[in-house]
Amino acid sequence: MKRRHVLLLLLGLCVAFAAHAIDPLKFKDRAQELRFQHLTRELRCLVCQNESLLDSQAELAQQMRHIIYEQMQNGRSDDEIKQYLVDRYSDYVLYDPPLKPSTWLLWFGPGLIVLLGAAGVLFTVRKRARSAPATPPPIDDEDW
Repeated sequence: MKRRHVLLLLLGLCVAFAAHAIDPLKFKDRAQELRFQHLTRELRCLVCQNESLLDSQAELAQQMRHIIYEQMQNGRSDDEIKQYLVDRYSDYVLYDPPLKPSTWLLWFGPGLIVLLGAAGVLFTVRKRARSAPATPPPIDDEDW
């Protein structure tokens, strides 16, 4: 009898996890489904940050997928949907944000950090080279 209860409990857990992972959306055709997948790959999950909306299991990502789905059903273009999400969540939702003053740090920040690091290394190496003696001190035979 115990074995049967354990099996039923495990089966119930499997069904619960499977139901949580499924996000059922009914598309008109395969082309619309592919468009949805492409669009959700181009958008970032704001909770996970390094996952696309398509891959994320966060609750906010699920809500955003439903927003995208509803907007697609209402005939909105990809650009209109992206603009709606940018207006609501900022440019950070885009994996490829536009180049404008508010996103300069996003675009040029990593390169700037690399340049500053290289300048620091170069400065340190030159400083050590200047402070090191030009010729090594002579070795006395008496020291041996």
